[in-house]
Amino acid sequence: MADLTAIILTKNESENIADCLESIKGFAKRMVVVDSSSTDNTVDIAKSLGADVYFHKFENYARQFNWAIDNTNITTKWTLRLDADERLTPELCKELEKLMEMHKDDDVNGITMEAWFYFLGKCIRHGGSKKRKLMVFKTGIGRIEDRKMDEHTILSKGRSIATKEKFLHYDFRDLNYFISKLNWYATREMQDYFEFREGNSKDDLLDENIQKTRKKKFGFYYKFPMFIRSWLLFIYFYIFKLGFLDGKEGFIYHYMYQRWYRCLVDAKIYEQIQTNKPFEETGDLKT
Repeated sequence: MADLTAIILTKNESENIADCLESIKGFAKRMVVVDSSSTDNTVDIAKSLGADVYFHKFENYARQFNWAIDNTNITTKWTLRLDADERLTPELCKELEKLMEMHKDDDVNGITMEAWFYFLGKCIRHGGSKKRKLMVFKTGIGRIEDRKMDEHTILSKGRSIATKEKFLHYDFRDLNYFISKLNWYATREMQDYFEFREGNSKDDLLDENIQKTRKKKFGFYYKFPMFIRSWLLFIYFYIFKLGFLDGKEGFIYHYMYQRWYRCLVDAKIYEQIQTNKPFEETGDLKT
């Protein structure tokens, strides 16, 4: 068993939490669930599977996760950032355990992983860049940057390495949930855009790859005309990045995410320019 605490944030995750926790039982020494007012049986399931459950009102993902780091008495060498719709495979657990033991006393303070992404029951293998997420870090060295959207784990020192094995990401319940989630994201994305434009965005990243990606987003993508840029993004991912090879599921995903979602973000940016209303508190996703 690895000297590691897994932190999982939840709200109404009864469909996901059991599979998530089962995937790390026997691997993580401790499992911590921080719940924000679930009305289903998420908490009961988590407790039945051996997780320590805490409760905290949700502001945004970064603050919720950092609250968990600071307030759940973590004493293990390593900490794992895991979402309820993510699973670790047995092969990945073995690789992580080996890497954590190998690098417990050197300057490797984080481990990044890539996902097999599932949508409508199908693994989406085309139409996107291979995004890695820093999910394991030495306790006390990693935190989530305080952003409303596109928040990453940052290390206060040292470097990160990557796994060869991938985790599983089931970011889908049904289309109603998916649309609600994208609408929730779009409000946060709009606010993040204005904070960046006004110089109020916090950016403490040491990771050069993430810095480059963020520069492409704010220094390149947002330079294209509003509303047209979402069409260009869809064409790029669906045609040139071969998203069409994933069939109907690939079309639905790329159209909804690259075209519809990005158009919705632009619509909210336009509305904000027209009204200049105070930012609303995004809070947690209403499910």
